[in-house]
Amino acid sequence: MKRRDLLRHLEKHGCELLREGGNHTIYVNRRAQKSSAIPRHREIIDFLARKICKDLDIPDP
Repeated sequence: MKRRDLLRHLEKHGCELLREGGNHTIYVNRRAQKSSAIPRHREIIDFLARKICKDLDIPDP
């Protein structure tokens, strides 16, 4: 899955950018009070995308 598609999916479900790290971007779901790190790769494997969504309590892409 493309990184930009995953970021669009996260924002569509109420997650927002918390901060930019050195190698990761941190997104937070304030409703569920959860956060997750998204790597800066162009392609993110599907297993990792599902794990990020699970960490943030949103549906899988």
